[in-house]
Amino acid sequence: MLHRGGRPSPDASSVRLPGPWQHREVSANGIRLHLADCGDPGAPLVVLLHGFPEFWWTWRRQLPALAAAGFHAVAVDLRGYGDSDKPPRGYDLWTLAGDVAGLIRALGEPSARVVGHGWGGMIGWTVTALHPRLVTALAVLGAPHPLAVRRAVVRDPAGQGRALLGRRGRVLAAQVPRRPERWLRSDESAHVERLMRQRAGAAWVDTDDFTVSVEGNRRAMQVAGVAHSALEYYRWAVRSQVRAEGRRFAAAVARPPTVPVLQVHGTDDPYLMAGTAEASRRWGGPDLRCELLPATGHFPHAERPAATAALLLDFLPH
Repeated sequence: MLHRGGRPSPDASSVRLPGPWQHREVSANGIRLHLADCGDPGAPLVVLLHGFPEFWWTWRRQLPALAAAGFHAVAVDLRGYGDSDKPPRGYDLWTLAGDVAGLIRALGEPSARVVGHGWGGMIGWTVTALHPRLVTALAVLGAPHPLAVRRAVVRDPAGQGRALLGRRGRVLAAQVPRRPERWLRSDESAHVERLMRQRAGAAWVDTDDFTVSVEGNRRAMQVAGVAHSALEYYRWAVRSQVRAEGRRFAAAVARPPTVPVLQVHGTDDPYLMAGTAEASRRWGGPDLRCELLPATGHFPHAERPAATAALLLDFLPH
């Protein structure tokens, strides 16, 4: 596949960046998933799920920290991202949760500790509700419960509703065909940087680490099929609200988790607001622990990697 101007898209394998991990792939839920594997395979399993507009590499700080603490940490490219398969369908939370459930089984484990950011956190909430026996503990970063998000959009249209559906959130803009894909890929995915700047905390955007993160995510968004797949998540999220499927999904995820849940959220997150995260208590189960990180935006694991790692290590059971 070519960019406009004739430049070829980077090969999907270009996301297999080097580090203290091994790259591998597994078959799960009918597709091939790429993951970065770090730590002793016999240790307790932690599955790390990225958000938008990222890929597995967003967990590069947490992978070695978890491995050093005695966990087997794997960071996966979600369906449609990075070097994982990009099928034409399956970008609904039912199927995405099935991908994670299949991944845990494919790794030969009866259960796992699931950690997710953004869309990865939404998948984490869902897999915990739909496949409760496979989840030992759940940690979500920048990811209120799906029903808390839905409720906040309706009850706070000028706040959370505008943040998601307005010009900055662009969730509604993603609903039209083809044009959003062109926008997301144009100028070597310069809009990835714009989106991250809008959603990140002010302190992080002035650092070299932010620049490195942006450059990696821009390159990964240029892989053929990624932009379309990433937008399909948002298309399902909106369209399901006016379909019977959306009502069935809401009923399925309304069941509170019976496992411990850690919710980490930035106080300055302008995209999924701290108030929306705190409203997740209604659906978070009896063992929900909420930690708000000051002066932090939508990417706690990237903006505050040491603080995030410390919270995870204190929370995750061996």
